[in-house]
Amino acid sequence: MIRIVPIAILALTLFFWLRNKRRSAKAASLAAKAGAGLLPPERQRTDRAFPDPEADAVLAALARDDWQPAARALAAAGTDWERRCHLVEIIAGPAAKEDGWLRAWQAARPDDPDAAVVHAAAKVCLAWEIRGSGWARNTTVEQFAGFHRVLREAQEDFARAEALALPGDPTPYIQQIPLHKGLGAPHETLHKLWDEVTARAPYHYAAHCGALQYWCAKWQGSAELARDFAARAAASAPPGSLLTLLPVISWYEHHDSDAPSEAYGRPETRALTDAALVDIAAARPDHPGLAGARHLLAYFLTKQGRHEAALEQFRQVDGYVNATPWRYYTDPAKVYCAYRQRALRGALAGERGR
Repeated sequence: MIRIVPIAILALTLFFWLRNKRRSAKAASLAAKAGAGLLPPERQRTDRAFPDPEADAVLAALARDDWQPAARALAAAGTDWERRCHLVEIIAGPAAKEDGWLRAWQAARPDDPDAAVVHAAAKVCLAWEIRGSGWARNTTVEQFAGFHRVLREAQEDFARAEALALPGDPTPYIQQIPLHKGLGAPHETLHKLWDEVTARAPYHYAAHCGALQYWCAKWQGSAELARDFAARAAASAPPGSLLTLLPVISWYEHHDSDAPSEAYGRPETRALTDAALVDIAAARPDHPGLAGARHLLAYFLTKQGRHEAALEQFRQVDGYVNATPWRYYTDPAKVYCAYRQRALRGALAGERGR
């Protein structure tokens, strides 16, 4: 009996050691599988929300003062107004810093509607460059003066872009939304502009996102006005338009900085998230707003403790972090990866608990 007890203890010790080893191996395998392919912070692109080889090629050509790929890209977009608006913003950015190639484009094609809308949009980009991205209290009188002066100049450029635009093109009107926001245009003026936009593209996602910013409390509206605008748009939108993201964005803009963590898990917030998840499932895969929607939903889902669903969204966008909410941070890649790791750990814990 005396000999049997040590043998039994040894056997039990061996059993538990083997079981823990198998569990550790299984956990390591699960972790490796779940984290496979996810990129570290230094490999996250901070200038894009999603891969866009065409935009990269256009920007590379503009850096060589070659405007023709930009012109071809806009022509190829045709009546895909979402893509057209996205490309105009991509192309206008560099023109705010160096516009030699844009002047060459305008000289070669004086009445080109694409060159005209890029020129007007570039003026708005320049105005925001002058203002800077800081809070109003940290912006100088000189910055504000230059900001408003260039925005007022851009109004004439947009009038020309409107006159040259092809029938049905909402782009010159959509690109004026940040101009109206910056100038503090009265609500009646924004309503008139919005009528022009929606007459041409009633469910344009980028346009709605821009208008929602105008209606937010930090610009020309309030939390109530933003919430109502978002709710109306979402209620009338067809599946796949992404407009059900607007209530999520509105909630984020007016709650995130001071909302307790449990606020994300409340039934009404989860309901907004669920509606948006249905919408992104119905959206076309190449929608320019889809990746941004996934980024924000990954954040909300992580906050709600829905880690597996969050991880799925992170997987869809990994490698590109120029999106809300990450872009609001000094080191967007670091913050993005921190939330992604939180979702990964939560998903693994759920898997091990099954």
